[in-house]
Formats: sequence, C-alpha cells, structure tokens
Amino acid sequence: MTKTIDVALIGGGIMSATLGALLHRLEPEWTIEVFERLPKVGEESSNPWNNAGTGHAALCELNYTPEGPDGSMSSAKAIDINEQFQLSRQLWASFVEDGTLPDPRGFISPTPHMTFVWGEQNVDFLRRRWELLKDEPLFAGLEYSEDAEVIRTWAPSLIPGRKKSQPIAATRSTDGTDVDFGALTRMLLERLQADGAKVHTDTSVTGLKRQADGTWRLKVRQEVGRNPAQLQARFVFVGAGGGALKLLQQAKIPEAKGFAGFPITGAFLRTDNPDVVAQHDAKVYGKASVGAPPMSVPHLDTRVVDGEASLLFGPYAGFSPKYLKTGSYTDMFETIKTHNIWPMVRAGLANLDLVGYLAGQVFASRAQRLDALREFMPNARDEDWRLITAGQRVQVMKKDPEKGGVLQFGTEVVTGADGTIAGLLGASPGASTAVHIMLTIFERCFPEQMPRWRDTIRELIPSYGTKLNADPGAARESLSRTARVLRLVEEPERQLEAAGSAAASA
Repeated sequence: MTKTIDVALIGGGIMSATLGALLHRLEPEWTIEVFERLPKVGEESSNPWNNAGTGHAALCELNYTPEGPDGSMSSAKAIDINEQFQLSRQLWASFVEDGTLPDPRGFISPTPHMTFVWGEQNVDFLRRRWELLKDEPLFAGLEYSEDAEVIRTWAPSLIPGRKKSQPIAATRSTDGTDVDFGALTRMLLERLQADGAKVHTDTSVTGLKRQADGTWRLKVRQEVGRNPAQLQARFVFVGAGGGALKLLQQAKIPEAKGFAGFPITGAFLRTDNPDVVAQHDAKVYGKASVGAPPMSVPHLDTRVVDGEASLLFGPYAGFSPKYLKTGSYTDMFETIKTHNIWPMVRAGLANLDLVGYLAGQVFASRAQRLDALREFMPNARDEDWRLITAGQRVQVMKKDPEKGGVLQFGTEVVTGADGTIAGLLGASPGASTAVHIMLTIFERCFPEQMPRWRDTIRELIPSYGTKLNADPGAARESLSRTARVLRLVEEPERQLEAAGSAAASA
C-alpha cells in the first residue's frame, strides 16, 4: 500500500527547512518528509556561493526605495522588507535559545551594510533616501557621509585611486549581517531529522497529482539507481527554487495558470586574497544600471563561509534556459503552455531594455567586468579575482488584466484554494524573508489551526502580528535581543574577559 504522510517538502533549501522547523514545533506529531534531488541539502539556491546572502533588510538596497516620475520617494517598501527580516532574526534567535540551532556564528556574521554612489544625481538620491529613513526606528543609526576620509574608515578599498573631484556619498548601518543560508539549511534539517523527520537526498519528485480524497500523490525517483516510488501527502510544499514552476503546473491548480519564468544566470568575481579581504568588511550596494533587474544591482560583498572571509563583486547577469544551476537546458521550454504564452510575450515586449541589458552582460569581456569592479574598488588588480558561476534566478512573469503580462520582481507565493498545496516562485529577497513567507502560507493554508498556533508563534517570533517600526521601544528591544543571542555583538562579560586577557598578555 502507498503510505500517507502529513507533510511533503519538495526541495532541500532554506524555504523547506524553515517551513519544516516551524511545522514540527507547532505539530510535533505530524510526519514530515523532505525530497532533495542533489546529494546534499542547501546546495542549489541556498548555497552561499550561489546567492548574495545579505540578510536583506533594505539597509543598503536602493531598489526598495524607488524614485517616482515626479522625484518622490517612499519608505514603505524598505520598512516592509526590514520588518520581514526581523521575523527571521527573531525565529533564529529563539531557535538558538532553545537549542534547535547550535552556535549562530556558524550561519550569521555581523557585517555592516553600506550604499555607495558617485555622480551628483546619485549623491542627491542617496542623501534624500537617508533623510527619509534615518528617523525610522528600524533604521536607527543609519549614517551618511560625502566625505572621502569618513568613507575610507568605513570601507578602505573604495577610496584609493578615485579622483578627488568625483562627487561620492555613502550610507552605513552596523546592524547588517552576512548569512550563510546553506549552513542554516543544514542545521535546521539535521535537527528536524534528529526529531524523526525523513530527509531523502538524491531523490527527485517526478509527478504530483491530486487524489479523490484530497491528498496528493507524489511520484519520486532515486537519482542513483533510478528506482521509482510513490507516496501520498496531506500537504505539499513546493520549495524547489526554479524547479517549482514545473511541479506547480503538474499539480494543475488554477492558481498556477498564467505564470511563466524567465531564467537569469548569475556570476561573481571572487577573491580570497587575505590582503584584499582585510581591506573590506562590509556589503556595499550601488545603483543599478538602466534596464538592469533588481537582482543585478552591483555590490561588493564580504562573505563568511565556514568561518573564512572572501569578497564577491557582481552579479554579472547572463542567460541560460536552465531553471536550476544543476538543471536541464529544456527547463524553460517545458514550462511554456498555452495559458502563459501571452503573458510571456507581453512581459517581454514591455521589458526590451532588460533584454538589451542581458545581451550586453552575456557578451561582456573580462576587462569590462573588471572595469565595473573598479568603479567600486579603483585599485583592484586583475590577478586577485576569478569569475565564479552563481545560482540561477527565475524571474516570474504572470497575467495582468490591463497589460496582458508583467515581469514580477520578488518572491511570489502560490497556494491552492483548499490549502493542501503551496509553492514559491521568483527570487530576491527570498531566503532573507523565509519566515514571513512561511507565516503567509500558514495563514492561507491552515486557517483552522491558526487560532491554536498563534501563541506558540508569538513565543518564537514576538513581533508576529505587530509592526516593530511603529513602536520604537519594541524595535530597539528586538534588535538588541536578537543581536545578543545571535552573537552579532560581544556581550559585556566577554568584552571584560577579552580586556582582562589582553591586559594579562601585556
């Protein structure tokens, strides 16, 4: 007989790991199984070398405060993204406190978030953005400077070699972080597995069909040996990154109709040279080129993986029809259906500047890529940097009643009407807001359970159901608590201990 489980999580990335960890806490008796096609979990989009890992909090990303045609600027999106990231910080802190997660330094590091721009128009934009955000509780402490010597103290590598006459400006927040979502995924799933869940690696989900009794039949296949199997699940989460669209189409839920995907390849320049890395400890975002998608905003990032720091610059965009880095060249073509052809055409025609941008990126030479790096780091040396291929990002295209089809930036949550299936499409901010996304899924898919789940959720995520930014005291308390628990700041006792050790050595 085909066995029936409570929850099937398709994809072994940060989304499935977050959903599984939360559901296990809320319903410890539910049976949960995870299916990952690669030999290890957290190796596709969650892998630290496949994403920018910023811990998106809108502290430095200019696309969250876009400028309107009349020059106006709104803080609403930036505040909303920051609120969502605080939910993630709170859950991680609670999991550290109760032992679900081990030493947080294995997945999160304190890393200042900066924005750096040049040119009078961009300087004016950044100044107005800072004025807009500096008094918001979640952006408290956001610094601004147009002084090259001040900026040099924040990020030394940005200034040497730059013309003194060039107008420049920067903002900095010391509340920023670098997050290794691959490591966090492994930690969460290892604990989930220790508590009785099953994690199947080297296992692909090849079929997904609704049954008459309301459950979902999953066809799975082992990558080694190609052995097929079947099981049924009462709830299915499709967190398969770029592979989610194909599976949601197989499920034949009306809510997935009209969606299409446009894959964009990412690449970064990377250096591990300790002398270069020592000159830069920040995530520095710039302003996107005209026509560039938000995911291609240039940034010079400190990355901390397995305790070792490196620098990344990019991303450089390209095109491949693959929906996953380890996917197939037929991925995009297999998802083209009669119901999404028109949205794809209309979205494409409305974004010809993006097509031109991608064409320029695809054919860019190494010298051109280094020139882009030197706009941030003027004295960058060719021999210190190598090009690495990052993960695939699949931009969502969907039906629009007025335009026929639009290109949707961000993460799209798709849920079935009866609440038995949910999936994610799209890209950034994605991983950083995983907890907010899962809470959205709970509200849509488990309305009957939510009344008895809410108290537990609030214990884990104190600001759930409220707005931190509307309460300066609560915002300060949350930032302080999570920074302390996640080891983003040194505790006073440790500072005294370190000072005593230093004095003894002297």
